[in-house]
Amino acid sequence: MNDSPQKALNMNSVLCWKRATARAALLSLALAPVCAVGVVAAAEATAEKRAMTAETLSLPKRKQTSLGLYVTAKEAYEKWKAAPDKVKVIDVRTPEEYAFVGHPEMAWNIPFAFVTYQRKNGKTEYGPTMNPDFVAEVKTIAKPNDILLVTCRSGDRSARAVDMLAAAGFTNAYTVVDGVEGDKVTDPENVFYGKRMKNGWKNSAPWIYTIDPEKIILEEAASNQSQ
Repeated sequence: MNDSPQKALNMNSVLCWKRATARAALLSLALAPVCAVGVVAAAEATAEKRAMTAETLSLPKRKQTSLGLYVTAKEAYEKWKAAPDKVKVIDVRTPEEYAFVGHPEMAWNIPFAFVTYQRKNGKTEYGPTMNPDFVAEVKTIAKPNDILLVTCRSGDRSARAVDMLAAAGFTNAYTVVDGVEGDKVTDPENVFYGKRMKNGWKNSAPWIYTIDPEKIILEEAASNQSQ
């Protein structure tokens, strides 16, 4: 009779242990899908990073940037469409290109350089003049940690613009490697041989000619200089 309380206590301890073990097993089963999703997401992110790194190896040096963030025009459009409030598209071409060649509707025009003209010795000369206010103008619409998709004609100027932004503290600036017009068709048998019809925003995503004056960011001095 004296052992009965002790036996009851032992049985209760065993029962509590079994219940705790069962709860732990159920919790483990419940958390397993969550953990699996986390592992898969991390693996996908790593794979994407590796893919982009491998992709950069095929880019000409002139299209590579210090940040190593690259997208095609098609990918840039999808990236903006997925989060239009968090992603900004910046077109660094000249105002003339932006207006007359066409541009992505959501793109801000902040020229990386201007084209200047002068008449000398009976000849018209022209060439690029850097926009000294480029970074300052970008800072009027974006913060250093904002996601920026920087585009130009075919990916050269945008790469240099990204390097300049990176030096100023921007960390999420992507260069659109094929730009607005794209790369030239290199197949001599193609009817578009030598034309920029291979890729680019104009061949991959919606674009317009219509200008929204609010999206053209120019300092007054820079505007006068380009005239």
